[in-house]
Amino acid sequence: MSANLEAKKSAVEEIKKLISDSKSVVLVDYRGITVAQDTALRKSMRENNVVYKVIKNTLFKKACDQLGITGLDESLNGTTAFAFGLDDETVAPRMIKNAMKDYTAMSIKAGYYNGQALDDKGVMTLANIPSKDQLVAQLLYVLNAPVSGLARALKAIAEKE
Repeated sequence: MSANLEAKKSAVEEIKKLISDSKSVVLVDYRGITVAQDTALRKSMRENNVVYKVIKNTLFKKACDQLGITGLDESLNGTTAFAFGLDDETVAPRMIKNAMKDYTAMSIKAGYYNGQALDDKGVMTLANIPSKDQLVAQLLYVLNAPVSGLARALKAIAEKE
């Protein structure tokens, strides 16, 4: 086998591992952003445990075919970057959504989450969900509110007497 074929097989295996290890994947059209903007975006992604890579569409498609992932073929054309969220389902979509505010030329093509291909609207829906830490904080606040109210009422009664 040629070295080029071996390199492609190795790249496909790496992509399959990234997809398998990810909680979500976002396909991004990055056309129109500068190298400096791309470098800043990659740095912020790395800080949030998101792998942001430009991968050949054909290699990504081959990895998807081998994993049995369907529904992304239409999005695999033109310039495509991939954001793989490793820790949290919502962090990669949220970071891309925030980046789109700064880099208006950037757009979401599609995504993959929980065994399903998502269109750009589905990815935006995922991006609008708060992070796990925020959801836990909201839940604790809601659970703590009745106890706090009871404590204040008891304290007021005790001070009154």
